[in-house]
Amino acid sequence: MNYNKDENEEDNLSLDRFESMLKTNKVLFFDSEEFENIILHYLDSGKLTMAKKALQLGLEQHPNSVGLKLVEVEILIFQNKLEKAERLLHEIEAIEPENDEIYVQKASIQSKKGFHAEAIDSLKKALELTEDVADIYSLLGMEYLFIDEIEQARENFILCLENDEEDQSALYNVTYCYDFLGENQDAIDFLSSFIDRNPYSEIAWHQLGRQYLLLKNYEKAEWAFNYAILIDDQFLGAYLEKGKVLEKLGRYDEAIANYLITLELDDPTSYVLVRVGACYESLGQMDLAIQYYKRAVHEDPMLDKGWIALANVYLKENNAEKAIFALQKALAIDEMNSSYWIFYALINKSILRFEETVKGYERAAELEDVVLAYWLDWADVLYLLGEYEQAIGKLKEYLLINPEDATALFRLAAIYFVRGEVTEGKKYLVAGLASDVEQLSVIKNLYTSVWEDNLVQTIIKDYTER
Repeated sequence: MNYNKDENEEDNLSLDRFESMLKTNKVLFFDSEEFENIILHYLDSGKLTMAKKALQLGLEQHPNSVGLKLVEVEILIFQNKLEKAERLLHEIEAIEPENDEIYVQKASIQSKKGFHAEAIDSLKKALELTEDVADIYSLLGMEYLFIDEIEQARENFILCLENDEEDQSALYNVTYCYDFLGENQDAIDFLSSFIDRNPYSEIAWHQLGRQYLLLKNYEKAEWAFNYAILIDDQFLGAYLEKGKVLEKLGRYDEAIANYLITLELDDPTSYVLVRVGACYESLGQMDLAIQYYKRAVHEDPMLDKGWIALANVYLKENNAEKAIFALQKALAIDEMNSSYWIFYALINKSILRFEETVKGYERAAELEDVVLAYWLDWADVLYLLGEYEQAIGKLKEYLLINPEDATALFRLAAIYFVRGEVTEGKKYLVAGLASDVEQLSVIKNLYTSVWEDNLVQTIIKDYTER
């Protein structure tokens, strides 16, 4: 229900009188509509005890008030006493069968029971009886969302806006439906048309910016967010989204400025602190990046992405020990993330902790297929540990997927030569040469003793001089 200023002041006066009555134990008279507004105020504030007290006093003064009985139904639904609410609705319907609110509350009960098709039918009946169609269209939209009828939901939210262009929830819900259907350009057309009629709707400008951002039209997105901020310079969401856009455009200093405004407008969030850290990292200001990443994980110690960001920066700063510490924090939060275990392997390899490197790859492989790009690295580490059989096994698994990969063939050849298995070594060496002779640097760089072996050089020379 929408109230104008005078109605709000009148409601506040009724509320003050009611609370004064409770404090003094004096019985004051309120008309039934005043009681309804008082009860609904307490319900909206989550003060159920006060709402029930007001209802009790209201029914004592107005025992036959249909409006108060309907509010009682609302309280019963709020308490999940659905059967009792249904019985009371039947009684009210016998008195006032054409009261639209009866069907709204019926729909609420049906929806809570999961009977969304029946709830839609009840709301359509309410629509025939009510003058306040905007609220009914909004409720219909929500019911259609529950049954994944997204186009029908959107249609009803649009009808809601046509009857009440100030319904911000309906505007958000319309754009949600467009997003869900992936119809971002259609959303832009709708929002542009809405803005033509409501040029000072900061919500519409904000949502327009979001659509341009989804389409990666960053210049247009920035333009739309600027208008949202111009209309409401306290609009936290617009500053946040504009910060994302400026990051995409590589304007990191400006992105930081917008993110910092959100910290002034509201309590700091770990997400914003991470974004500020990322901007400083992109600017090469690692000390500030670390400072903000630390603030982020202090704000939310369970933010694994914050710990990963810290690990990345420490690694760039060649501080592997701190990188591993931060990474272990992330793994403690999400030990089922295979990419974290790959990162663990790479960090440990950088400081020559090969056993831990293998552990990282093994854990990643248990959770998910290790990306092929890391499979060869895994084989290299096994070779360095002297685990030749396992290294050969990994390379052969890799070659099942990429049978002509010369880098894998040359690795396999070199390991066989190291083991003294000349026939196998020659077979894979020739296969590698046939696949891509340019990749011989693999043997030269990784297997120096094999590269310097006379037999190997002879095989290479014979092949290349054919």
